[in-house]
Amino acid sequence: MADSNNNNTLKIGLAGFGNVGAGVYKNLLKNGALLRERTGQNLIIHRIVVRDPDKPRDIDLPAGIVSTRLDDLVKDDEIDIVIELIGGTDYAFDLVKSALENGKTVITGNKALLAEHGKELFAIADREKTPIYFEAAVAGGIPIIKTVQESLVGNSIESMAGIINGTSNYILGRMSDAGLAYEEALNEAQQLGYAEADPALDVNGWDAAHKAIILASLSYGSWVRSEDIFVEGIEKISLADIRVASDLGYTIKLLAIIRLDTESGNIEVRVQPSLIPKNHILASVNGVFNAIFVRGDIVGETLFYGSGAGQDPTSSSVISDLADAAAHLGSGAASRTGFVPHGLYGHPLPIDESISQYYLRLSVDDQPGVLARISGILGEHHIGISSMIQPEEHCEGAASIFLMLYFAPFGTMKKAVAQIAELDCIQDEPILMRVESL
Repeated sequence: MADSNNNNTLKIGLAGFGNVGAGVYKNLLKNGALLRERTGQNLIIHRIVVRDPDKPRDIDLPAGIVSTRLDDLVKDDEIDIVIELIGGTDYAFDLVKSALENGKTVITGNKALLAEHGKELFAIADREKTPIYFEAAVAGGIPIIKTVQESLVGNSIESMAGIINGTSNYILGRMSDAGLAYEEALNEAQQLGYAEADPALDVNGWDAAHKAIILASLSYGSWVRSEDIFVEGIEKISLADIRVASDLGYTIKLLAIIRLDTESGNIEVRVQPSLIPKNHILASVNGVFNAIFVRGDIVGETLFYGSGAGQDPTSSSVISDLADAAAHLGSGAASRTGFVPHGLYGHPLPIDESISQYYLRLSVDDQPGVLARISGILGEHHIGISSMIQPEEHCEGAASIFLMLYFAPFGTMKKAVAQIAELDCIQDEPILMRVESL
């Protein structure tokens, strides 16, 4: 990208030139004139920091633009904006902190960094009067951060329910549509590039959890700690769960739930595979797409849908942040630092106090009296059974039981399931999932 001596030029330091970093560079070249018309600024990539400068790349970079030292971004007085796309939390934290302390506007797509260190970083940004932009940290190309911060600023956010991990959504969809087992669907996702060689953060729920922490913190005015949210992944879901849920009129999705408890003022934040009705709009979100269903007290129900990852959608969000940063830097006007704390809400709701309906799968000895023992334990905990399925086909000596259970606190439900699991007639670990009415 050619340099310029124009007074309306903003120089950018880009940390990381992987899939998204290359997309940012490519799309700035493509739409540079458009951005100049809309922002009044020339946006110039001045320096790119990479781990391996000799790695073959599809994009030819100008001589002298590449470095291997993050300090080259922070110490260069010509650089106005630092874009952090290196991932992880250690080096990324040091870079963002140092950039802010040196008066450089920061743009990041690092959800884990903000989920773990957002409170500290935004305090530094506020102290230095230097903003952090982070649209790309949640849901790829969906402009959900700006929506919460700007379009819904006059609303109390009553709830959010989101499919915000495309890998898990793809796997569950292939299990449902093609009848693939979990491992088969995961292998297919890896072959297509939808899942990493190590897919742990996607399938164990923590990728979605990091995004949920950011959304909850923006919505409710204080940073939610990772230890205060409940996270489960999709690794234990079987084809039997998919089929039974479908027969009952549900589909299974990995959902991030963010909800205001109107009685206590506390907030509920959790990520779990959940059964949702087939007629709900989130049930139709397939493949690697993301969707976030938001309910505000004034606007009512809104849905945001689009690509949750990928080079172009994510780089689109980074470039959107660049345009915002350029507008503020060009005008000289004060900019918000990226997070506005407020004290209108209480603490995170303890997960054991959250209430929902439930789905329970049990593998049991095929003998009389088993169901009576199970229902007896549920009754002791005041948990009612709304329906039961026991398929006729089963292995010799073993049977599967699928129960739909009425509303109960999660803590009570866990105690009942733990007690059931200790029965000598239970063969495998019980599988418990929430049933969300949304």
